[in-house]
Amino acid sequence: MNDLPLARRDVIAARLAAGQAANSTALALEFGVSEDAIRRDLRALAADGLCRRVYGGALPLSPASTPMATRIDEARERKEALARVGATLVEPGELVFLDNGSTNLALVRFLPGGYDLTVATNSIGIAAEVVKRKDLQLILLGGVVDPHVGGCVDANAVARLGEMNIDTCFVGACAVSVEAGVCAFNPADATFKRALRAAGRTTVVMATTEKLGTRAPYRIAAVKDVHRFILEGDAPDADVQALVQAGAPVLQAEPLS
Repeated sequence: MNDLPLARRDVIAARLAAGQAANSTALALEFGVSEDAIRRDLRALAADGLCRRVYGGALPLSPASTPMATRIDEARERKEALARVGATLVEPGELVFLDNGSTNLALVRFLPGGYDLTVATNSIGIAAEVVKRKDLQLILLGGVVDPHVGGCVDANAVARLGEMNIDTCFVGACAVSVEAGVCAFNPADATFKRALRAAGRTTVVMATTEKLGTRAPYRIAAVKDVHRFILEGDAPDADVQALVQAGAPVLQAEPLS
């Protein structure tokens, strides 16, 4: 009998690993146990880093659920390929906003020189890279720094966005799917990103393949409300076509050799 909860958790863990959300009520009915038992299972799986608890159940982890500082050196070549495409969308004289995110960080080195660009950001890491370039003017939004997000997403930062007319905003995405939209794990981060979209004339999302088809608790936008998605060159055709059919314009980077 002692092995039954472990076997049940293994089944739930396998489904989460396959990208399926876990609903406490449905699982309780399926396994013939109480919802409290399922909640204990999900707490144990979350403690092991296998899912993220949300009201009513749990969600599979997106790669972006780890802190930004951890992600900076992950898949560097893939992020740089996306950044090269993103840089082609920037026009001379623009105010460009780079939201928190390791892929947006990669964009800094590819922004064209001689364009008289102003780069605004709420990210400490991105600001540190922008300031190294003498041809870019930097605006850093202030506020309380969230160490997990890697920058400021509080009310002060949101208020500053309301004072700006942003031409192109590169919004960081934790998860992207046609059903759930563009999502974030942190509620304050999601609020900031929604305000950023409202302040920007053009919204661009650069997403590595591992984020496609994943979910996070807080929606930023429906995919059709993003002006450009930039995906990897070898992104699965099914994921690309799903976004296109949902009304999302998609650009793809050159495949890595």
